[in-house]
Amino acid sequence: MLQQLTIRDFVIVDSLELDFATGFGALTGETGAGKSILVDALALTLGERADAGVVRSGCDKAEVTACFNIVATPEVSAWLAANDLDSGDELLLRRVVDVGGRSRAYINGSPATVQQLREVAENLVDIHGQHAHQSLLRADAQRALLDSHAGLNELAAAVAKAFADWRAADKTLAEVAASGAAMLREREQLEWQVQELDALAFAADEWTELEIEHKRLAHAASLIEGAQFALATLVDGDAACENQIDAVAARLGGLAEFDPALQEVAQLLQSVQAELGEAVSSLRRYAGRVDLDPQRLAEVERRIDAVHSAARKYRCQPPELPNLLAGWRARLAELKEAGDLEALTAKAQAARAAFRELAKRLSAGREKAAGELGGAVAELMRQLALGSGALQVALLPLEEGAAYGMEQVEFRVCGLSGNEARPLAKVVSGGELSRISLAIQVVTSRSASVPTLVFDEVDVGIGGGVAEIVGRLLHELGTERQVLCVTHLPQVAARANWQWQVSKAERNGATLSRIEALDTKGRVEEIARMLGGVEITEITRKHARELLEKV
Repeated sequence: MLQQLTIRDFVIVDSLELDFATGFGALTGETGAGKSILVDALALTLGERADAGVVRSGCDKAEVTACFNIVATPEVSAWLAANDLDSGDELLLRRVVDVGGRSRAYINGSPATVQQLREVAENLVDIHGQHAHQSLLRADAQRALLDSHAGLNELAAAVAKAFADWRAADKTLAEVAASGAAMLREREQLEWQVQELDALAFAADEWTELEIEHKRLAHAASLIEGAQFALATLVDGDAACENQIDAVAARLGGLAEFDPALQEVAQLLQSVQAELGEAVSSLRRYAGRVDLDPQRLAEVERRIDAVHSAARKYRCQPPELPNLLAGWRARLAELKEAGDLEALTAKAQAARAAFRELAKRLSAGREKAAGELGGAVAELMRQLALGSGALQVALLPLEEGAAYGMEQVEFRVCGLSGNEARPLAKVVSGGELSRISLAIQVVTSRSASVPTLVFDEVDVGIGGGVAEIVGRLLHELGTERQVLCVTHLPQVAARANWQWQVSKAERNGATLSRIEALDTKGRVEEIARMLGGVEITEITRKHARELLEKV
């Protein structure tokens, strides 16, 4: 449930902090006062597109924060956990838009994407705009509404994926059949290249080892000579430094008896003697291993030459040859699979069968839901003074199917002008279309799982006794959900459990919008204004009180 909405510098709102109640709430005010700004601000936190136009004139940024209680929406908590976002009993959605049109989104204080806002909002709020009946004229919107009402969204998504898989398999089969000769030539060339590099048997880490071994073998004579020179200088020669260090250490050790200051130097020389001994041992072991091996040097040079030759041939560096071979093998496997027309045909047929099976289940679900939706909407249409009008949800079969299944969905209306059922798009009267749209929205909202419903002037074109029925329907919805309705009809506003009034005022040379929560007296005055216009009389106040007493 929506608990609080905080708005800063949004359009003509400088600062608002609104606390929402349960039940049915009405938002009223004069035309142009900014009633729909509240809905637009809320929609921004739910992931609607943002632009610089929402930033109040003279300000650097606009900011909107919506706070929701999510105790009764476990799917929201599960989504937050799956996305590693902090969750508790409350959820904060925040959106900031700067004067350049750039926006930032936050969920519980953590940076988020607009797509994440949209995903979590699906389980929080449904907004029915005043132009909803226009989108309902589109076939795709009608299909989406039926699927959502019937709880078929996941199945519809699976059907769309199965259709895409089937089309992809068909496309691959057609391409292979059309380009078989070219693929065969590519396959033969790859087989020859793979065979050549397989024979080379060059491993990824071999090149570094070859380089190290070649340097050692190529400079073996210098290495041997250097080791022998070092040994002669250190221990084996007549003037070997080991003997000289021993003599110096012994001499200073004796003198240290007369001056302790020399003791530290003597100890350092003893450490040098120990380390020199380790160095000499290592040199002797090294000298024993190093040997001239012309035969091995020739083998290493032949191996390096073979690798260089292959690298030049395939225009790459020697260390890249193993990766090149792996890529060829992968492509060769693809070609072998793709070249099997029989297997590809079987794969395409299996994909088509999988699509058909899922689409059949989707069709059955739609057929069941179509009758239920049509009957429920027809009942409301009669209450909304549409006589014997009824809604038929027609399922028009598609021979080959489409990404959305084996049928197109078409909303048809009958009983208004003659008995012939006509597509909803052919309903001429704007008032009739508005009422039909409202009936559809009320029915589908009842089946929705979201806790908050927003209706933004969906009652345009409705008046009189029908308006009272609309108010009653929204009031009934308010017993099950939190409902907010932006309305210009007093009959609708009077049925609300709570009411806010939107007005505009000049402040420091700027036009600002403000919202006031109305008490009983304030509601009488506001509904009287809605009934009687600018001049409010006792008669209109009496009428307003009568409307409120009906709740």
